[in-house]
Amino acid sequence: MRAAPRRTVVIESVLAGLVLLGTLAPLPLIPPAHPVTTILLGVWAALLVPARRVYPALTVMGCVPVVAGDNVWATVVVPCVVWSAVRRVTPARRAWGVAGASGAGAVLVSIAAASVGGLPKMSYLAAGAGASALFILLPALSGLMLGRRRPLTGLLRERNAYLEQARFLTEETARMEERARIAAEMHDLLGHRIGLISVHAGALQLAVERQAPPLAARAEFLHTTAGTAMEELRGILGVLRHQTGEETGERGTREDLSALVADSRNAGADAELHWNATGAMDADARTRQAVHRVTREGLANALKHASGAPVRVTFHDEGDTVVVAVVNDAPPGPCSRGDGNRSGLVGLQERVRLLGGVLDAGPRPEGGFALSARIPAMPDMPPVYATSAGSVSGGAGSRPPLSGGAGSGPPLSGGAGSRPPLSTEVLTWPRLLGGGCAAMLVLLPTVGGSLVLLIMAVLH
Repeated sequence: MRAAPRRTVVIESVLAGLVLLGTLAPLPLIPPAHPVTTILLGVWAALLVPARRVYPALTVMGCVPVVAGDNVWATVVVPCVVWSAVRRVTPARRAWGVAGASGAGAVLVSIAAASVGGLPKMSYLAAGAGASALFILLPALSGLMLGRRRPLTGLLRERNAYLEQARFLTEETARMEERARIAAEMHDLLGHRIGLISVHAGALQLAVERQAPPLAARAEFLHTTAGTAMEELRGILGVLRHQTGEETGERGTREDLSALVADSRNAGADAELHWNATGAMDADARTRQAVHRVTREGLANALKHASGAPVRVTFHDEGDTVVVAVVNDAPPGPCSRGDGNRSGLVGLQERVRLLGGVLDAGPRPEGGFALSARIPAMPDMPPVYATSAGSVSGGAGSRPPLSGGAGSGPPLSGGAGSRPPLSTEVLTWPRLLGGGCAAMLVLLPTVGGSLVLLIMAVLH
């Protein structure tokens, strides 16, 4: 009892108590011929219930006196005990030997008990043999059939898990090949085009510095932006190729955000940075990358949709969480909404949500627009995927707010498009008819014989 789980101890104690109650409660209503023997058999049957888990072979042999005794209510418990105990006896040859010895012992003990008052009649011998077959041999056969089914279902469960894992690996390999092909096409097409833009922007910068010095800053910004686009393209290609050692540089640091604010200021925005953190940010590379993306998207939207409005970038380090916000005031004059498709905020929503964070975006009551993200400093690995990305809308100026939040869809299973295998413990009609139906049919004569025995005892 000390080694067994508490739940098992409780269940076995309840079962033993019910058996004891069921074997002794009818005795005052139907007084037996030998009360002491009948009570001892009831107690013995109750003790066999917990013993079947630790000593299954001895438990089957211990059913012999119960079958040969005169306590009908205890005899009815024997098939259940034998059925449960034989399943725990291995190998099958030993189980058959124990069941046969118990059946033969029940017959011999019945004959010995009847021969005390003289030689038993042939009908009594036949009744003893039938009782042994009904209450010991048939339950043992059923238990052996179900006992052999258990390792087979375990083997099928292992094979099912192996096939599921193999299918997931196959899908992952195909996905990686497709991502590598897309990365190669992006490198060949976009890389070439952006490279040309960078070269021509450099040439334009040299020409503008000689011919139109007032426009030199704009040309330099164009050249720098083309170079930054090339670096970001390389980062995206690294993600598509599943390079775990992707170079993220120092993105998300104070110097990086200061550089973004300086670029926006050079482009004509009234931007400033408020860094509320002690020392350098000690966060995961993915968190720093997300901080960079949120800041860049907020500054770009403010420059595009609220030109001339003051912009404030605020960063807070709260220990296990970092908060970055980009807030712009209302523009001084009417501004066009632009031709954006809101894909930037959708991408930010997905990036922040995969890290376990929350992204909020929407107009401010006093005018302007606010974009903020709360991201764990050390996100869980791997990220939690959800079925729905949440609805995202919004932009700077007068766009509607971001709805949803971090997403509320349930998590998907391991592979893309894969469903978890059906548990072998779930009882379905094919499993009932194909797996355990034969073993249950074997018990029908035992159940019928037990009912007939109980009815006869009541009528007597």
